[in-house]
Amino acid sequence: MVTRLLSRRLLPLGFIFLAAGIATAVVGPFLGMFLSSEVHASPVQASAFLVVASLSGVAMSHVIGRISDRRPMRRALLIAAALAGCAGTGLTSTVRNYWVLLAITVTATAVAGALYPQSFAYARQVLQSDSPARAAMGISALRTVFSIAWVGGPPLAALLLDVADFRYVYGTAAVLYLVAALIATRWLPEIEAPAGTTPGRGEEVRPPRAIYPIIAGFVLLQTTMVLGVQAMSLYVGADLHGSVGDAGLILGLCAALEIPLMLGFGALSTRMPLRRLILAGAVFGVVYQALAVAAHSTWMLAAAQVVNALFIAANSGLGISYVQDMMPLHPGRATTMFTNTFPIGQILAAPLFGLAQQYDYRLAYVMNLILAVLGLILLLVARPPARPAAAAEPLVELGKA
Repeated sequence: MVTRLLSRRLLPLGFIFLAAGIATAVVGPFLGMFLSSEVHASPVQASAFLVVASLSGVAMSHVIGRISDRRPMRRALLIAAALAGCAGTGLTSTVRNYWVLLAITVTATAVAGALYPQSFAYARQVLQSDSPARAAMGISALRTVFSIAWVGGPPLAALLLDVADFRYVYGTAAVLYLVAALIATRWLPEIEAPAGTTPGRGEEVRPPRAIYPIIAGFVLLQTTMVLGVQAMSLYVGADLHGSVGDAGLILGLCAALEIPLMLGFGALSTRMPLRRLILAGAVFGVVYQALAVAAHSTWMLAAAQVVNALFIAANSGLGISYVQDMMPLHPGRATTMFTNTFPIGQILAAPLFGLAQQYDYRLAYVMNLILAVLGLILLLVARPPARPAAAAEPLVELGKA
């Protein structure tokens, strides 16, 4: 009975992850090219656009995350976010005015960004109520679906650009977002707000203090992931005397290894404490950056991708569950806090990439090594509370007391 209920809810959610994941994967890697070739944005305009897009996505997801835990409305939010993505990408397929596109990005596209954390929050509530022992494993499996989407999304976009143009790329994304909205409308039932919340009273559980250094640690680790990918092709070419194809193979190898490893870490989470696995992942991150700094050939960097994949699989696959466990009554807010670490990492990585361009691409991995060590230290010293967050003092929001 439990298995059938989980399948009925999580299988459609998996298809939503796949559709939304491909939608983001076909447009994300080529956004800079789109701004340059189609919108004719200057370098300053393109940089400003990318920063504003990240900041608006963080802000919108944060607001929606706080709202989402107060009432049984998670399904409605998933539908709204998917429709916003459909509208945003649909308009972007035809609009070429910089300022109009920026307005679309800070509204519709920013709302669409909430689809990712809200999907994980929905999954958390389903798993916690029906199979709590397997919650982390279920979340990790769904994160794997998103990784699979990113394996197929960029090649699909490249094919569309080869035979057509960006109108078809963004049009495809719009159709995929619409498919996600239809699946949520037809097959996802609404679920109750987390037990223990008090909608209507304006109260919410105060997050444990440990969550803030933990989130900071994840931000630093996410920054290393972003900067490492940004610098990879240039590092391989300039310092390791490889080709662009070598860099692509190295990145593809890491992505391919991540998928089974995420499933493996998900299975381990049913037998081992999440904190131990998260710390092990952070240690792998430190080891990988050290190997990248020491690499003197492409094969050394390629071999190091096994360690890199272990790092990414542990922290990206289990990090969501780790943060959710600290705020069990607020899965939407907790998930958003974790998923926002990626766009914040993108913002932090930008000036660091500029330094590497100015001096030496190996410097990118030296900086990554420092960031990884700091991230590990933060995760190590910040211990989640033994008691559940529900036992903490309620915090009355300003203006609602």
